[in-house]
Amino acid sequence: MKLTDWVNNRMRRISCALLFCAVALTSVNAQRIATLRTTTTGKEQLSIPMQAALDAITTLPDSSLQLVEVRNGKKVNIPFQISSTANGRDLYWQITPSAATNRVFELERVTAPNNFPLMQASENKGALTIGDNGKELLQYHFETVYPPEGIDTAYKRSGFIHPLNTPSGHALTRINAPDHYHHWGLWNPWTHVRFENEVVDFWNLKDRKGTVRFAGFNTIEAGAIYSGFSALHEHIVFKKDGTEKTAINEVQTVKIYKAQPKDAYYILDISSQLSCAGSEPVLLLEYRYGGLGIRATEQWDNKNSTTLTSEGKDRKSADGSTARWCLTQGSLGNEYGGLEMMSHPANYNHPEPLRVWPENMNGRGDVFLNFSPTKNKNWLLEPGKSYLLKYRFLIFDNKLTGAQAEQAWRSFAHPPKLLVQK
Repeated sequence: MKLTDWVNNRMRRISCALLFCAVALTSVNAQRIATLRTTTTGKEQLSIPMQAALDAITTLPDSSLQLVEVRNGKKVNIPFQISSTANGRDLYWQITPSAATNRVFELERVTAPNNFPLMQASENKGALTIGDNGKELLQYHFETVYPPEGIDTAYKRSGFIHPLNTPSGHALTRINAPDHYHHWGLWNPWTHVRFENEVVDFWNLKDRKGTVRFAGFNTIEAGAIYSGFSALHEHIVFKKDGTEKTAINEVQTVKIYKAQPKDAYYILDISSQLSCAGSEPVLLLEYRYGGLGIRATEQWDNKNSTTLTSEGKDRKSADGSTARWCLTQGSLGNEYGGLEMMSHPANYNHPEPLRVWPENMNGRGDVFLNFSPTKNKNWLLEPGKSYLLKYRFLIFDNKLTGAQAEQAWRSFAHPPKLLVQK
């Protein structure tokens, strides 16, 4: 779907899952459908998003279902969300921290489900804002954004995230940096790409060889477990004869999981499904940066921020190293906060190479972070196949320790296994 078609026809699917208001005990009229059991360490400090294929459990309609957790012999209603895709329905919920190691959940049939507060997804002035409890967490820009007046319009871009905010509202991303106008907050172009016997560049926009454009929403969702969207990004090649051609289709899916009232963090999942747009293969060439990148807030420099990787590298040694996660945090006005970005073990070239700007960048140590799977090897995309990259971000206020960052990655990479008993 082209952007103009989407805007003109306002064709958008908004899926608000059926979810439910907390009460102490489940309804006396509830009928158990299935029990979902899992084991945790009992030492988790962060919530763990969970997912199960619902149609394999029940064909009952969404409106007749509720989820409870069995705690000390009592059943407590908990929030859940049902999402429908081409592959069927999925059930989402979160395991909250507890000293208990054996966690038991029951899916029940009820006549009158309870309602839980929903997260928000709203459109305004060409951007989709994801929020919770009145707080704006991120903006995704689907309409084209131009650089400041007087700057080459070749730098224009759509399909990027800015701002990405901490729970307390501090922006962690930056756009329109005078040193790199092609940096667009949290965004995902590839740099050196061989397509139809030419090397093209979707990252360095001033070269006018290519760009990435938003081409339509597949879904927008706002539920009690997560809010987010799925969007098509077209990686466009500018041909020498003045025409354009799409080389790569990318489906980017973004989910922000609802935080508990006392939490000073939230979880953001971003996946990127890549496929060749036509019958021509696409070769992502080895280069020192490319893929999902973050231009961090201008508040951070080499004096008030730190970087730590899963392999114990700091900012001096992180660039060019490989990592499962990368943690960057620092001062935000009179407060403190940051982000941890995590690579899934199934990703190409995991643990992934990092591009981290040196400490003296721009004379003050501006911060740029990038998981770059093609930093040290090529990646061939073949027609008729799809390729999936999955990333998780932990966005937080205050400070995060290396041990907490490792725990967050383990929950992402190796979530608790479910045993479903009907």
